Amino acid sequence: MSQGALAQFLPLILLFVIFYFLIIRPQQKQQKAHKEMLASLKKGDKIVTNGGLIAEVIKPEEDFIKIRLNEDTVVKLDRAYVARRIDEA
Repeated sequence: MSQGALAQFLPLILLFVIFYFLIIRPQQKQQKAHKEMLASLKKGDKIVTNGGLIAEVIKPEEDFIKIRLNEDTVVKLDRAYVARRIDEA
């Protein structure tokens, strides 16, 4: 490979490195943190669903979570639809 060919590919390589550190890596960190949060859900935790509903975890199961929306309503929610946990600190 000649010096000229390397000089032609250098901007492309630099662009990929910048793309990786600004977009791909932070997204991977966010996905890892969300997966850890889902794994650590326990009875009594307050969560927000992707639909914006605030609920309390009744029973975490393998693929689903039983949640209480109000005093009378208990439903099953797919783990993928939990947006975040509400920390009551």
